[in-house]
Amino acid sequence: MQIKDYLDDIARSTGFLSRLPMPASRFAGHDGTLSRAAGMFPVAGLVIALGPCLLVVLLSGLNANAALTILIAMCAMTGVTGALHEDGLADSADALGARGGREHMLEIMKDSRIGTYGVLALVAGFALRGVALTILLSVSGGWNTALLMLAVAAASRTAMVWHWSQLPAARQGGVAASAGAPDDSALTHALLCGGILFALFVTLASGPAAALLGLAVIAVAARQWTNLVRSRLHGHTGDTLGATQQITETLCLTALALLA
Repeated sequence: MQIKDYLDDIARSTGFLSRLPMPASRFAGHDGTLSRAAGMFPVAGLVIALGPCLLVVLLSGLNANAALTILIAMCAMTGVTGALHEDGLADSADALGARGGREHMLEIMKDSRIGTYGVLALVAGFALRGVALTILLSVSGGWNTALLMLAVAAASRTAMVWHWSQLPAARQGGVAASAGAPDDSALTHALLCGGILFALFVTLASGPAAALLGLAVIAVAARQWTNLVRSRLHGHTGDTLGATQQITETLCLTALALLA
């Protein structure tokens, strides 16, 4: 692959995962699939998280309240992604929490309304991430917290690619199905890129032990979530991809904060 191909893939994956405007030239002649571009999901995670991370550094440099700093940054992140991953988490929680068979769960995922399980999942996820990041900011400072946020943004989107590659599409015509499955080289690129970025940034911010812990938590969480989705839905959807990102990010940040 040439440099242009990598830049195309970064733009396409960032455009898929967020509301950030990408150059139209990067999509010229593109068929809309992400089979190759999924390999750059970790880098797209860095691009998506960069603005909120800079907010954390700026506000902490001004000695702003830690909890409000994190809340502002999390709201900014939600705005950048358009709550894409949060929507996936809520829909997945509603579907898997409901009684009924596979087809009933898939119908719930298509419903734009949110139920009790979805609300609880969003509240729990937002609260855990907010408290964890507030602890990390109070203990480690703005720059180190920004590094940790970037690391988790990259690794959690790597987990999405792995989840995507392990399961067939649960239904035809869905967002994930229409985007195609990551090919073998894309999966390899995502795992290497996401793993290296995570290990580097977390080691710089909190040390190698924290990096090993974080990788282990993400790996176990992604595997367990994928096994659950396989047993209940027999395949992935766009919602389960988004839930993968939210679950791995939340659990990793929580683990890092517990040891801070």
